[in-house]
Amino acid sequence: MSESTAGIKRTGSREKLDRLRANIGRTIKGKDEAIEQVLVCLLAQGHLLLEDLPGVGKTTLAYSLARSLDCAFSRIQFTSDLLPTDVTGVSIYDERVREFVFKRGPVFANIVLADEINRATPKTQSALLEVMDRGKITADGVTHESGAPFMVFATQNPVDYEGTFPLPESQLDRFLMRLRMGYPATADELEILRRPRLTYDSIPIEPVVTREELIGLQEQAGRVFVEDSVLEYLLRIVAATRTESEFRTGVSVRGGMALKQAAQARALLCGREFVLPGDVTSLVVPVLAHRLALARQGADALEERSAIEAILRRVLGHLPEPV
Repeated sequence: MSESTAGIKRTGSREKLDRLRANIGRTIKGKDEAIEQVLVCLLAQGHLLLEDLPGVGKTTLAYSLARSLDCAFSRIQFTSDLLPTDVTGVSIYDERVREFVFKRGPVFANIVLADEINRATPKTQSALLEVMDRGKITADGVTHESGAPFMVFATQNPVDYEGTFPLPESQLDRFLMRLRMGYPATADELEILRRPRLTYDSIPIEPVVTREELIGLQEQAGRVFVEDSVLEYLLRIVAATRTESEFRTGVSVRGGMALKQAAQARALLCGREFVLPGDVTSLVVPVLAHRLALARQGADALEERSAIEAILRRVLGHLPEPV
């Protein structure tokens, strides 16, 4: 590819991503950073854990992303009596053809909102593991493709843990990033209050990027160049979590790969074909914090989250960025 052709391709990618960001921003007011991180997760072909209080726009964010991409959207309300087959689907005997036919569950969509995922039993939670890892569902020995693109938005309330089943570390590790949205600024909330009340599926939002264009952008993100010095810097961060005495265990190899993929996606979102050290440092907390646990016991979930994030920032402060 010639230099001029590469430049045109970069410009086209940036325009598509800017359109996508602006389109979501018309619905989700005052959350530019959260929207950017969601797009990073999307470009890196990852899954997202949104951990925040009810009513701050998590469902609206997931729906707005799906509509902006003209993608199929489904929402699964996780409860204690939800069964794995309620998520993946079930084989039902069809009298007309005299054989069992697989009826696809709500997980067969492009953007899947797993609402309050920690209210379901571990058995039901684990029904998402295969499709999150491989984009496939195996039922009765037959494998079914979920389709592309595919992204799971899972939500959980960081305060109300009564009657919940905390996600095991193996499942947390499948989420590329963990984010929180927080309350909007006063001016943004005032603008929200001025609007008529709409359910999320009646919000007027039109597609601005096609599914095919998104798949191309995801492939392009995977080709973003990462120089060896940046890779070594990333590895030093990961290695530091493994020797930090305040952590029970360090970040896995999958966690290191996730940080690299997210940094590549952020570089593309910024219109670059190469990763800068700043791409890595800006994503350390959302990509790595949920993969770590404190060695000491007794802290509640919010305290542990804050402590882990503070330790990660301290670790970053002791590791000079490559020039």
